[in-house]
Amino acid sequence: MGSKKILREQFLEIVDNQIKSNNPPETNQTLKRLKEMGYSDKDARLLIGQCVVVEIFDVLKHRKPFDEKRYIKNLMNLPKEPFGE
Repeated sequence: MGSKKILREQFLEIVDNQIKSNNPPETNQTLKRLKEMGYSDKDARLLIGQCVVVEIFDVLKHRKPFDEKRYIKNLMNLPKEPFGE
């Protein structure tokens, strides 16, 4: 398994954990909204995963705490690409 695939699986695991725990609830809301827009479950989860990637990248690169407000804002703006700093 390549490193890109491993990373993708890890990010999707984070998304799955958020959905299962309903924390934050906006993750479930976004999944439902994207599926209602016609995205498959898999594609919707991948889009949500992009928001996770943006936040983790920012935490690692800038050594800043997780920005939940920005994360939720990025979720609400999907399918537009999420933004970081």
